Amino acid sequence: MKLLQRPFNWLIKQRLTHLERFMCHPLETQERLLQQLISKSKKTVFGEKFNFASIKWVADFKTRVPTHTYEQLYPYIERVLQGEQNVLWPTPTEWFAKSSGTTGSKSKFIPVSPESLQEGHYKAGKDMLAIYINNYPDNKIAKGRSVGLGGSLYPNDWHPGSGTQYGDVSAVLIKNLPFWAQWSRTPNLEIALMDRWEEKVERLASATATENVTSMVGIPTWVLLLLQKVLAIQGKCCIHDVWPMLELFIHGGISFGPYKPLFQAITSKELRYLEVYNASEGFFAVQDRVDAEDMLLLLDHGIFYEFMPLDELGKEHPETVGLEAVVLNKVYALLISTNAGLWRYQIGDTIKFTSLDPFRITIAGRTKHFINVFGEEVVVDNVEKAVEKACRLTNATLSDYTVGPRYLEAGKSGSHEWVIEFAHPPSDVAYFVDTLDTALKELNTDYEAKRYKDLVLTRPIIHCAPRGLFHRWLKKQGKLGEQHKVPRLANDREYLDDILSMLSG
Repeated sequence: MKLLQRPFNWLIKQRLTHLERFMCHPLETQERLLQQLISKSKKTVFGEKFNFASIKWVADFKTRVPTHTYEQLYPYIERVLQGEQNVLWPTPTEWFAKSSGTTGSKSKFIPVSPESLQEGHYKAGKDMLAIYINNYPDNKIAKGRSVGLGGSLYPNDWHPGSGTQYGDVSAVLIKNLPFWAQWSRTPNLEIALMDRWEEKVERLASATATENVTSMVGIPTWVLLLLQKVLAIQGKCCIHDVWPMLELFIHGGISFGPYKPLFQAITSKELRYLEVYNASEGFFAVQDRVDAEDMLLLLDHGIFYEFMPLDELGKEHPETVGLEAVVLNKVYALLISTNAGLWRYQIGDTIKFTSLDPFRITIAGRTKHFINVFGEEVVVDNVEKAVEKACRLTNATLSDYTVGPRYLEAGKSGSHEWVIEFAHPPSDVAYFVDTLDTALKELNTDYEAKRYKDLVLTRPIIHCAPRGLFHRWLKKQGKLGEQHKVPRLANDREYLDDILSMLSG
């Protein structure tokens, strides 16, 4: 592997030219990409229904094609699942990414075309490596292997005997990796694609504990679980005593801030962190600067973007804007049209722009994950920043948490009710609550107004959960796995009451 480091670095750096091109010409890149998507799909069932052949401009596209939620697009997706081709996209579709987005009961099946793999996920993966190598010329990631927790694959029940499969997007990606990426990762496919999650983590830890691991990929909560298993197997307290060349953790899916102290506690050398925005529907953004936490929006990877102001959500004919009209720090719902046949699709995420030259974003949350029972309009971004500040000021670290409303009762104000599982609890829980409350007031003026003199909202209620509670809850839901996350916010008490029942039990 040592001999490969220099040519590996040289080849990856060639991707920087591609990055610079779309950063310098973002609007032209997106318009050209949309024309390519429309041209290729004009003879599909969807393309003929909405007369793609006559679409010349972005305005035509937005006028002709309605926006779609998953439920609205599902009749087309179901036909693809059943084996019908040329429905949403002309290329035969053999893979589907199964995603619930959160721990909700309804699963989504997202078509994954060959183009979305090669021109989307893998192209973006190479660009991600180029960015990292350019930022850290002293890197040695090619001298070892990469480890991560993937999902599992299953035969497509809608089309038995077809050979088509579905599973977590991580499993689809691992199964189809190019040879050079497959060779540089660990463990083998037999372990990586196991479907018994708890056994998989044990076997993955055993298989990788003696490898020379230089990088890790995954959601922080699950990677921490893997690292704890590896440390236990080796009888060590520091992961660098097991993997001395470990230098990079590529993460996404949840806010990393509250988990960083947990990683720092088990590392003895510098561990570099790189955030990505990679979902079942595509690879959208990657952190491109060492000294900033926002991410570069990837504009030439098979995805055309639109941005919907939140006050348009739920309207029959919502208005969207393109890159030319977005403004800084405003929260938008993200819509995409892709080279897998997702057309004006609302993926359920919200983002905001931190830079317009080039276009950089942060994830604000989910369109369905907020609390607005009392007009406070608290979103995931508010909560994550407040939690991070409260942990920092009280020397606490947490493993997981969820928040829901406690409704108004006769003669009583409402409140926000939290269940928090601490890895290291604060020495003074009351001070933690006060700090969290103050931070939320500073971040959200609507929350601050509702907290005024406790007239509408009182001080947050926090339940400290024992270690492992959220793991057991996910298991109860049948949602153990790297792609599944505890919902941070809900506008009702469905998740909260279920978790509290386990806590009291």
